[in-house]
Amino acid sequence: MNRLRRSIRSHKALASVAGVVAFMILVLGAFLFQPWRLFTSSSLDEALPVATASGVTTPRQPSPDATAPRSGPTLVDGPLVVRSGMFQSQEHSTTGTAQVLKLPDGSHVLRLEGLASSDGPDVKVWLSSLEAGGDWYKYRGGRYVDLGAVKATHGNQNYAIPAGTDITDLASVVLWCDRFSVAFGSAPLA
Repeated sequence: MNRLRRSIRSHKALASVAGVVAFMILVLGAFLFQPWRLFTSSSLDEALPVATASGVTTPRQPSPDATAPRSGPTLVDGPLVVRSGMFQSQEHSTTGTAQVLKLPDGSHVLRLEGLASSDGPDVKVWLSSLEAGGDWYKYRGGRYVDLGAVKATHGNQNYAIPAGTDITDLASVVLWCDRFSVAFGSAPLA
């Protein structure tokens, strides 16, 4: 009888420890994978960037009365599309257009228009020297410029390309999940 009681206590203790370990694994898995992000999204609609005579980048605001005089800096010619391409899905469904814009002041901006993708932990916007599409794990092997975290899963967004960046050998835009090293989608820059 004593032996049976000890065996029951030992099984209860083992079950308690196993329960605590299972709970810790569940919490750690939720922290790493953030599964609720499969069901979340965000939208952003940034205006197309323009440069002013003073060199400041501002959104173009239409004048309510075209004949009325404008105050402040005078707007100069708008941005020039240097390269562009359509997103293609890789690990997640991704659509929209990526454009590299050259502003009149000589700076470059990446513009994502009509973007629609999935939410995820630590998703970045990269300019990559590798071609779009194909095996998503390849992007770590090429040269890339990290433009920062994706601002939203849907909409129109602008990302400043750092001054001095040589964009001539950058072949694609990649939405990259840094935590899991996967490409959500990519767009060729032609």
